[in-house]
Amino acid sequence: MQALVETKPPPFPAATRGREAEQAKPILYQASIDADASAERIARALEEAFEPSPVAVGVFDLGKGRFEVFAHFEEPPGRDALLALIERASGGAPLGQLRIKDLADEDWVTLSQGKRGPVKAGRFLVHGSHDRGKVPRRLAAIEIDAGQAFGTAHHASTRGCLIALDDALKRFRPRDVLDIGTGTGLLAIAAAKALKVRVRASDNDPLAAGTARDNARKNAAAPLVRVIQATGFAHPRLRQAAPDLVLANLLERALQELAPTLARRIPPRGRAILSGLTKAQARGIEARYAAQGFSLERRIILEGWTTLVIIRRSGRTLRD
Repeated sequence: MQALVETKPPPFPAATRGREAEQAKPILYQASIDADASAERIARALEEAFEPSPVAVGVFDLGKGRFEVFAHFEEPPGRDALLALIERASGGAPLGQLRIKDLADEDWVTLSQGKRGPVKAGRFLVHGSHDRGKVPRRLAAIEIDAGQAFGTAHHASTRGCLIALDDALKRFRPRDVLDIGTGTGLLAIAAAKALKVRVRASDNDPLAAGTARDNARKNAAAPLVRVIQATGFAHPRLRQAAPDLVLANLLERALQELAPTLARRIPPRGRAILSGLTKAQARGIEARYAAQGFSLERRIILEGWTTLVIIRRSGRTLRD
């Protein structure tokens, strides 16, 4: 089985203190349901819309077109509200029975990592530490464990970015790369390994920024990957940045808001790789960036998720 989505693990319960905090495990509740290809929509809806917000969301490929969607919570989720959200997200597709159970005796990170295998995307192969000895030398290997930030290449949007990056580098050699919303740092590390140039990566989450730095060190890429805690370009080190390649695996709204900034910052013939979009959302993003002076070079669709490669046509912003 293959996990496709992951988010950060939970903190210890507030009531756990001192020595107990060292010995106790987080008390979690897992809700899971079997679905068809609507599983990705269900997972995204759980991440974005359900309260209480889950601390982890994932999808396991069960084979033959069926998937198990799971979500982990720090408090028991309301069954009726959860099922209603799942049914809306599925669009009426057939679903299995909703299951909710206590995970107090399980380590969810270890559980998830044990079900993940290496992921090949173009020249890159992303693997966890548990698969360290199984990586073919001919591929650019990147070791990323599931944990406290998004991005292990099991999700189709991350994998699409890696495939797009590999393809773009066959025709284009950027000199200045910025990975916005870097998460685990995977895309920045991939670009640094492939190009052997310094890559900047920003994330507004201090936990993600720390995780990205750790992963850069673990992958011997620390000298080339500079991680900055910031939202987009909002940092003194990025005020004058004019990257000719931007990587942005974000949500639709963030990509919409980022368009005018990229139009001002990316030089003519520079590129951006945008992902985190459903096929329907991608159409609106394409139009938004076309109005800002970008043209579409390539569209990659994996498991219902779209990655766009766009080129800056001119240095003039057409519409803000």
